[in-house]
Amino acid sequence: MYITMRHLFNRGFYKPMGVSGETLREGLLALRPEIYGSVAEDKAELSGLLYVLERLPIGIEQCRYINLTSDEGYGDSHFQPIVPPKRRRNCYRIDEEQMNIEITRGRSEIYDILTHLTFLFIESHKIMRRVVIDEDGSVNRDWKKLEAVVLSDKEIDKSEREVALTHTANILGRTFFEVSTIYPKFSTPGNPEQFLHIIYWMGKLAIEETVNNDKRIITFSPILRERLGHHIHGEVWADKIKKYLVEEELLKRPIHIISANMHSVMNTLYAPLALKAEIKKKDILQIYEMLSDSSNGQVRQKVSKLALSGGMKFIEDSSGTNIDVQVFDTAKLEEGFRNKEFKSLKDEDKPVIIVMDYAFGEQAYETMDELLKPYIIEGEEIKINVRSVSIMGKAGILEGGKGDIMIPSAHIFEGTADNYPFKNELAKDDLEGHGIKVVDGSMITVLGTSLQNRDILKFFHDSTWNVSGLEMEGAHYQKAIQAASKLRKSIAEDVQVRYAYYASDNPLETGSTLASGGLGTTGVKPTYLITEKILEQIFNS
Repeated sequence: MYITMRHLFNRGFYKPMGVSGETLREGLLALRPEIYGSVAEDKAELSGLLYVLERLPIGIEQCRYINLTSDEGYGDSHFQPIVPPKRRRNCYRIDEEQMNIEITRGRSEIYDILTHLTFLFIESHKIMRRVVIDEDGSVNRDWKKLEAVVLSDKEIDKSEREVALTHTANILGRTFFEVSTIYPKFSTPGNPEQFLHIIYWMGKLAIEETVNNDKRIITFSPILRERLGHHIHGEVWADKIKKYLVEEELLKRPIHIISANMHSVMNTLYAPLALKAEIKKKDILQIYEMLSDSSNGQVRQKVSKLALSGGMKFIEDSSGTNIDVQVFDTAKLEEGFRNKEFKSLKDEDKPVIIVMDYAFGEQAYETMDELLKPYIIEGEEIKINVRSVSIMGKAGILEGGKGDIMIPSAHIFEGTADNYPFKNELAKDDLEGHGIKVVDGSMITVLGTSLQNRDILKFFHDSTWNVSGLEMEGAHYQKAIQAASKLRKSIAEDVQVRYAYYASDNPLETGSTLASGGLGTTGVKPTYLITEKILEQIFNS
């Protein structure tokens, strides 16, 4: 599948349900990724469909032409960007038939989108096969009833909706209960009946493809093919950060980079100061859970307001990487994190912490590689004083459940025997004793979560590779860190490295895959436990 996707990209276009897309379809059906559930069966896969559509732009199921582009100036046009709820990428509906998707995160993003679209088109043809009753394209009664509801402008009441869902259940080969349960998860304030519309348009385009031979086409713009792999976005992103460090005279201070979310480091450092009254009534974990809930806007604002006035700078991304950054000047903190000697340190010895939001797959190499390069001012190369790089994130676990913690000792790159062993400053002992299961071993860096296959994962887990989990960025980050420290010597050779992941899913366990939904508050405790341990080591280094 990986080779096929590269071939199609180099070719410049393909028809997903035509001869050119056949290898990709066959590959996906043979692989039967856990995330796509019953994709290889006749009945429709509902959880997988929800997972995919949360990561693709609204309305894509209506488009016959899908064009993958680079950042080509649509941001300055009249086209309104459509951003999928679970994946930050700009998409533009050009007309009724065409959707453009901007690719700024490299090959991993292309593979992610192509596998999601292949799944979507396979599912649409299942609908077509259940409703077309002869070669002329005549359709059954269920389809006519669904079409009447979708094309009608009037709002429908509960009884009409239940009638429509009954017909939809027949079309999908699912029970009324299953369809009724998934229906509200697709609803949006602007379109409560979105589920019915999606099923209709998926089926409609598949019928037109089969009866009229109006094939859907995916194209890759010439600019995208030319730019891919050139670090265009990563270089702009990294230069903006370094420029700020120069302006604030922070470049020569001890710098610690953390790849994490945009809230845990800020909350860990500033919540105890900003929420003194609340902490008297609740323990710190309850405070973190409260801050993780988006409905507590006022409390969250209190913390970010104090952070912004007390040493934190937020650098919003404008490069297209979709990676925001926070820079913490700890010299402006009242006290260090679990370090009694902090106050006696000179300001120039106090750490500067750069927190970068999660990269996506191969993009991790591009961004880290650019960030660790020396900064050039008036022809002079100035090396950045990077003392440590810490990576914390979500990963799939192979021996445990959601919320458990993984401490890797090496990363293995899927599809190759490329391996990156390293000395991890975080150890299993550091995180044990807090009521959370902690495992260690190797981690496999996968090509995409949408390609997880039970047999392949079982092999990695049971064999001498001793793999405890899987994620998408580790090997890419380590490749950049090793190149900068061991070969290019742009950062210190003895740079400290920390990796820790908490489990967002167990792809070997039915009902615990990524398609089964988010972590909720289960992820709060491991997130903050890892954050606290990283900060403790940074402040005591």
